[in-house]
Amino acid sequence: MSESQRELDVIVYGATGFVGVLTARHLAEHAPSGARIALAGRSRSKLEKVAGDLGVDWPVVVADAADEAALTTMAGRARVVVTTVGPYAKYGRALARACAETGTDYVDLTGEVLFARDSIDENHETAQRTGARIVHSCGFDSIPSDIGVHVLHAAVRADDAGEMTDTTLVVIRARGGFSGGTIDSMRHQVDVMKKDRGLRRVAASPYSLSPDRTAEPDLGRQPDMVSLPGSEVDPGLRGHLAPFVMASYNTRVVRRSNALRDWAYGRRFRYREVMRVSGPFTAMALKAGLNALVLGFALPPARFLLDRILPAPGTGPSEDARRNGHFTLEIFTTTTSGARYRARVKAQGDPGYAATAVMLGESALALALDRDRLPESPGGVLTPATGIGDALVDRLRAAGLEITVQRL
Repeated sequence: MSESQRELDVIVYGATGFVGVLTARHLAEHAPSGARIALAGRSRSKLEKVAGDLGVDWPVVVADAADEAALTTMAGRARVVVTTVGPYAKYGRALARACAETGTDYVDLTGEVLFARDSIDENHETAQRTGARIVHSCGFDSIPSDIGVHVLHAAVRADDAGEMTDTTLVVIRARGGFSGGTIDSMRHQVDVMKKDRGLRRVAASPYSLSPDRTAEPDLGRQPDMVSLPGSEVDPGLRGHLAPFVMASYNTRVVRRSNALRDWAYGRRFRYREVMRVSGPFTAMALKAGLNALVLGFALPPARFLLDRILPAPGTGPSEDARRNGHFTLEIFTTTTSGARYRARVKAQGDPGYAATAVMLGESALALALDRDRLPESPGGVLTPATGIGDALVDRLRAAGLEITVQRL
């Protein structure tokens, strides 16, 4: 179906869920006049209530995540489908496949390595044939990381300063809660990996999302659980650096971007993510806590307790808490010419909810409405940087995110 035959620009699938409502609200408040948007999910009455609460006269589309025929029909009606329905390994495969087959662009919030790997294997060639851009991870996972490195690379290239080498994202400060959906995705991945040692190896590989892992350069170990003094990343960076919980996913997305661009960032590009803490003991405690959380999901007695303590899927913080959240990330790189750069990505709003809804909504609008400004691509399973690129950078800046680069 041609673009001109599609009756809708954007369909928000999962629009009655917590993040789905936030994303729909962002679109209701910020989408340009004339944008054709619909709400989709399992319950017509709940969808109509969301539309009424938002004060919009948008159509609703009823489609169950297990009904492949309904998902295919839905996908064929729109330029872009944006979905908040996870865990994506359980509920997202059929929709991603439907979008790839119908030539419909797709964005989601996944932070699941195994789902993204399956989607690449299942949908990349189909999407290239149909021209669909299947863009995973368009929330806090992994837009700040991927787009931050994207603008960093653009500055290095503009200065003809060589290729990027050691590159580190540092969470300078952040305030926000864990998403119940993110927790549920972690549970599901642990369950799957417990049953299959091969999948554990896939998830552990630093190049698990690369288009051709055998073509990647041998840069030695690139561990996710890193703890080191801030001065080892940049002479002006104070404090100690501890493992960042999102690193095991975000790093693989950024490396996929590099590979999809024929290693334009550099064949010696090494990438990691950490967060700044008060001292080495805090870093050690945080590292131990993250390891304990993963182990706890794998052990039934601990799992029983964690399931009662951690946020449940579909829940989230209050409006005040979402509004008062924030994050500041800085990405440091050194190039082959010895030049040093720092990118900053900063936003107001809870990272996993308010800020994520902005990032997801603007990703969908960029794909739907900024077609002439998207990166050249035949389609495929892409990343925010390779699938949306500068069109997304401009939209995020207009939406209030700070995205800057400085040569040090």
